[in-house]
Amino acid sequence: MQVLGIDIGGSWIKAALVDVNEGTLLGVPFELPTPRPATPGAIADQVGQLVSALDWQGRVGIGFPAVMREGVVGTAANIDASWIGIDAVDLFGNAIPGECVVLNDADAAGLAEMRFGAGAGHDETVLVLTLGTGIGSALFCRQQLFPNLELGSFPLKSGIAEEYAAASIRIQEHLSWQEWGGRLNQFFAAVERLLSPDLIIIGGGVSQRSDQFFPYLQTRARLLPASLLNQAGIVGAACHAGILDP
Repeated sequence: MQVLGIDIGGSWIKAALVDVNEGTLLGVPFELPTPRPATPGAIADQVGQLVSALDWQGRVGIGFPAVMREGVVGTAANIDASWIGIDAVDLFGNAIPGECVVLNDADAAGLAEMRFGAGAGHDETVLVLTLGTGIGSALFCRQQLFPNLELGSFPLKSGIAEEYAAASIRIQEHLSWQEWGGRLNQFFAAVERLLSPDLIIIGGGVSQRSDQFFPYLQTRARLLPASLLNQAGIVGAACHAGILDP
């Protein structure tokens, strides 16, 4: 079965057709920069452009960077504040020809990793983190997702975790891999006290360079780089939409 997956991130919006039985992309993703400001109308326009470019009429799964409750946006960390309270399913549904399903972007990435990637076969408590513009998080126990965890908003230092330890902060503040690893360790220490995961999977584009920073990480839990890298959000969104088909 083929489903279109869309991953809306803080920097880029990516779309690709996915074989939801195999968890693989059927081609190179189409990409557009996330608009600034990232208002509902602007992002909906981008999504419409991507669906049109792929000439897709079928079901679409969308990973969105916010707490999602029955399709309604509950937070706005890396998007415009005007999103809060918006029915994203209705908004995107009016921008594309087919039916759409919307879920938290990190939950989408986590679902993909747990089914097709580094988390496959792990029934213990698994935390999937996506390190990019912000910090996304998805928690699983016995392969069951606990949605909308949003650890990027966890209090850390004088602010929140993703303003201190996201991959984008390493670039903005010209941190060495070791310095950034030290910040991640502070985040991990707080998270492990709270959740006690058995396995932590690190995803996002930076996971392609895990050899650069994994040596500096210190956790009680086992650490693994994500297998699907920054394609996990697309795959997970498509698969989540695909399983809802009769």
